[in-house]
Amino acid sequence: MNPARIPLFPLDIVLFPGQAVPLHIFEPRYREMTRHCMDTQSPFGIVRSSGVSLAQTGCSAMIVKILKEYEDGRSDILTAGQNAFRLIRTHDEKPYLEADVEYLEEDFTGVDPGVSSRLEQLCNQCHQILYGQDAPRFETEGGISLAYHVASELPVEVALRQSLLEIRLEAERQERLVAHLSEWYPQLQKREHVRDKAGGNGHAKL
Repeated sequence: MNPARIPLFPLDIVLFPGQAVPLHIFEPRYREMTRHCMDTQSPFGIVRSSGVSLAQTGCSAMIVKILKEYEDGRSDILTAGQNAFRLIRTHDEKPYLEADVEYLEEDFTGVDPGVSSRLEQLCNQCHQILYGQDAPRFETEGGISLAYHVASELPVEVALRQSLLEIRLEAERQERLVAHLSEWYPQLQKREHVRDKAGGNGHAKL
């Protein structure tokens, strides 16, 4: 994909392609930014900001709809992740930050069906403990990332989410998540066991 210049919205979150995220817009500069994007039907970039530094890989987002508008100018919007990008340079001529970005291709070669199956199993097991129900079914045909979907469904730490966004190989993303969830699931099981035991003894649940 060719380089493009887009507005940036630095946040302490990581957005994935295909993921829907609601945002509350309250600062005047980001009100202006979202108005521009809606008027021109153009994307903006969500990039993780921790302190004063920006991550070098982010994800473009399109505004799907306005969920609510407030009398004082604030608004709630629903966005959908589009494409991962790498920052080339930033610009501060406008009230909000802009950047020249290079959109990144996703590589789905070499995905192991066994790893994918294991990832779906682990996702469902963790989801059952966390939310008391099966994880939503997900269709991976047409070049859609299972790893992104799993990391969106579970409360994965933001640092891991960022590393997944920076990995271009879907096979590597899935292997990374399987390794993480294989360690995390037994911890969730242990926590659930302790909680049930405490509840059975008449104590407050953890």
